[in-house]
Amino acid sequence: MSEQSSDNPVLIITDGEQTGQRWTIQEDEYVIGRGGECDLVLPERQVSREHVRIYREGDKFYLTDLDSKNGTWVNEIQLQNNTTQLHDGDEINVAMAVRMLFVGSESTVPLVLEKIQAQKGRLKLDRDARRVFIDDHEVDPPLSLPQYRLLELLYDGAGAVRTRDEVVNAVWPDAMGEGVSEQAIDALVRRLRDRLSEIDNDHQFVVTVRGHGFRLDNPE
Repeated sequence: MSEQSSDNPVLIITDGEQTGQRWTIQEDEYVIGRGGECDLVLPERQVSREHVRIYREGDKFYLTDLDSKNGTWVNEIQLQNNTTQLHDGDEINVAMAVRMLFVGSESTVPLVLEKIQAQKGRLKLDRDARRVFIDDHEVDPPLSLPQYRLLELLYDGAGAVRTRDEVVNAVWPDAMGEGVSEQAIDALVRRLRDRLSEIDNDHQFVVTVRGHGFRLDNPE
């Protein structure tokens, strides 16, 4: 096993059931697939049990398709029974079901996430003025402070799931212990959804992940 280091590369899922989640590659060999024995398990049914392998040779990383049923693409070029070297910023598409970004160094992940957030998404925030826009249409009147704090927490997650405890800490930072009920959290989520639906009633930006928390679905 390789030593954990900020120089280890990271995979960030940008499209799929686990959008926003990221994994640090600390092994010299890393298998991705649907099977439970894989280092990174992707639940999508289009993904083969063992779909791709990422491995290290010296200070370089390579990706090989493991004769998968539905194929693998790197930067929109399908791998045809061959291996390709991975570079910082490469996009990997697994079975046309999961997209992930290969980030060459763990230390650059925050900058990458910031760049993704700045460039993508129909919903955007003006943090200085605490304003919210969807497709350049402003949510007006402005969100309440609790609504905005919740939305900002989800937005900064870039699609990652935020737990109820994280919601409480972000929205009600002065709350002590169990001072905020689950009903209060759910009511706040409903109100935020209602406000966003005033601009777009066809898309649900705030998604409940049962048993885990909430995430933002912010399509391009």
